[in-house]
Amino acid sequence: MTFDLQSMRSQPQEYWISRFGQPEHTSWLDENMSWKETAYIGDWSFLWQHRFRGPEVIRLMSDFSVNNYSRFAVGQSKHVVHTNEAGKVIHEGILTKFAEDDFVLHGRGGFWMAYQLERGDYDVSVEREDWFIYQVSGPNAIKVLAKLDPSEGYLDSKYMWVSPITIAGHTIWALRQGMSGEIGFELQGPRKIAEEVYAAVVDAGAEFGIRKMGSRVAYINHLEACVPTITTDYLPAIFEPGQEEYLQSFLASMPGNSQPAHIAGSFQAESISDYYRSPVELGWGKVISSTHDFLGREALLAEKADPRRVIRTLVWNADDVIDVYGSLFRSGDNYTYMEMPRDPWGYMWADRVEVDGRLVGVTTSRGYSYYFRQMLSLCPIDVQYAEPGTEVTIVWGNAGDPEKRIRATVAPAPYKADHRHLDLRAAL
Repeated sequence: MTFDLQSMRSQPQEYWISRFGQPEHTSWLDENMSWKETAYIGDWSFLWQHRFRGPEVIRLMSDFSVNNYSRFAVGQSKHVVHTNEAGKVIHEGILTKFAEDDFVLHGRGGFWMAYQLERGDYDVSVEREDWFIYQVSGPNAIKVLAKLDPSEGYLDSKYMWVSPITIAGHTIWALRQGMSGEIGFELQGPRKIAEEVYAAVVDAGAEFGIRKMGSRVAYINHLEACVPTITTDYLPAIFEPGQEEYLQSFLASMPGNSQPAHIAGSFQAESISDYYRSPVELGWGKVISSTHDFLGREALLAEKADPRRVIRTLVWNADDVIDVYGSLFRSGDNYTYMEMPRDPWGYMWADRVEVDGRLVGVTTSRGYSYYFRQMLSLCPIDVQYAEPGTEVTIVWGNAGDPEKRIRATVAPAPYKADHRHLDLRAAL
């Protein structure tokens, strides 16, 4: 099974709209302020979980991910990245070690590892789990959790470690992380108690201004904190010759999904591999290990030593953006419409980034941050143009539409100040 680029540029189906749940709860402007001013609860329960058990789980993970597992303690979690032979990302996710031979992998990567387990010789078993995952994040997040569970054991949690927490009479797991770039936890547990936990968090958070995060603003969370996302900032490198069997198996495991991605924007590549990205390009270079062999090792170590592109934020010129909307009020052809705060369809919306007419990067995740009052995007950009303050040009427009050249300025990624590692007790 293969997919051509033309089919990926077709109209998406409805399931992409509801990936993060309801489109909005209060309003997307109000929800965009929550992780800077109060707190939010976001539902990431659409993610898949695979439980791997056995004495050779680490050997399996090592063979097919870039990470170093030599120091991986019980209770710790890792951002695990799987690549192909060329060093391009296939999938990624969070792997938690619950016991010496008991691991849970969240995300699409579980399917890739289960596929490799079937093909290899490992003393490992795997089964699907069905968990809820609720993110509770923002400056008041720890106050919400402290009201729910005054035992405070989780207040000593280190970043990317899990701790038990009791909510609504149920003891579940709290993973300290922070996709919003703020203090945050992922609450994890069996789906059968999900509604009780969610309701308890919302109730406890009312006095602290908690907001329910809807799907309209969820990707702005990722954008401000530079969390590159599959099928939004890169396509999974699963469309190569030899991967047809896995692609078929993967798609069959996703009921209702007939196609794993859609493409839009001014960057019209001739090869689908031009939409792949390496961990280096996505800002994940620090997790690439040189201590063991893995699929893509040679390519990635060379790229890590001498990167061609690095990820940055682009700040779009406000007057040029306003002119895109202004074209809707003038006669003649209008520019490609910019949905607010970003498109809801789950496209990989990829646009050319140029300097003096030469391609220097491809920008994705275009979105409006109400907090910063700016249009932003993420961009793996050639290193010689990666210095913050560098002026570049974004070519905006779908194929066949009038193109609008939008001035932009290179800025750091993440764009928002990173508060994930703040002292939890001091935040109470």
